Amino acid sequence: MTTQGDTRLAPVPFGTWDERTRTVLLAHLRRPELYLSGAPDAPPMPVVLELFANHLSVSETFLTFTDVLAGDQARLDPWIRELLILRVAWRTGSGYEWNQHSRMGSEEGLTDAQLHAVREGPDAEVWTPVERDLLTAADEMIDSFAVSEATWDRLSAAFDGAELFEALFVVGGYLCLAAVLNSLGLRGEIASGTSETEGPT
Repeated sequence: MTTQGDTRLAPVPFGTWDERTRTVLLAHLRRPELYLSGAPDAPPMPVVLELFANHLSVSETFLTFTDVLAGDQARLDPWIRELLILRVAWRTGSGYEWNQHSRMGSEEGLTDAQLHAVREGPDAEVWTPVERDLLTAADEMIDSFAVSEATWDRLSAAFDGAELFEALFVVGGYLCLAAVLNSLGLRGEIASGTSETEGPT
């Protein structure tokens, strides 16, 4: 578990949040009742949310953006979103993203074999041609800051314009988040299984 002493920027302790901070940030927590129950075994507020409390307007905007990617307005199938995020998490060494989204990916139907194969990348035998192209697109955005013409042409045959637009923002948005959290010192260890802790994004 990452503690306040592990991060470069001090998290803002939950107990010091004002009413607006509580209202804004708790709205983006998947199961706030777990943390607010007052039970002896209640988990502590996620450190990542206490980091977001350092700049509420930026955090509210970014968390609303990620909520759109995972909400009713999203155009991509949820397992595709999680596949792309997991590839970003692995390539950037973001243990926080990996542990959160390996659990979420499993909930959305990614198998243990697929979760393991994300680490190997597009060349793993488990992938279908479309899945391979999605992972290739993520790698190209990370390595070259753009999807290649060949990969784009193949993806265009499988997805419409809105879905492609969204896929680019999934990769770009979570690449941004990984860079921010890694820079703050919230990299975390990549667990071998799914994480039991829950948080936003």
